[in-house]
Amino acid sequence: MPLKADLDAIDWKILRELQADGRMTNVELSNRVGISAPPCLRRVKRLEETGIIRGYRALLNAPALGLDVVAFCLVGLHHQSDAELRTFAERTRGWPIVRDAWMVSGESDFLLHCVASDLGAFQTFVIEELTSTPNVDTVRTALTIRRVKDEGLVSFERP
Repeated sequence: MPLKADLDAIDWKILRELQADGRMTNVELSNRVGISAPPCLRRVKRLEETGIIRGYRALLNAPALGLDVVAFCLVGLHHQSDAELRTFAERTRGWPIVRDAWMVSGESDFLLHCVASDLGAFQTFVIEELTSTPNVDTVRTALTIRRVKDEGLVSFERP
């Protein structure tokens, strides 16, 4: 697959470092990637402006906040017209329990990553919200047992 951005080895190092620790100072980042601070800052700004770096956020410990249930829902729709798919996708934005949502291919149309305080809250969402949503045909759920890998969303096989 061709690379959609013009990145050199230093850019890839910057991305790798920031994905691991987005809070480090520019000086620390520049030391880690082997360039001085001013060009490092310019590179980071360019990566932000071009949309390669979409933002920065804190990674929260859900169980420490009382959110002990992580589950996935595979949702199939009755109709898969572009308008119906967009309508369902927009609806997922209004459900706080849904933390991540993907349109997928195969037997289901959407994969929802859900985080809830307890099993009852998750069940209430599935029964009262999700399955009663217009155009929803099937909902299959999978409760997680434990997370076994937690890496950044982009793997670095590049320089």
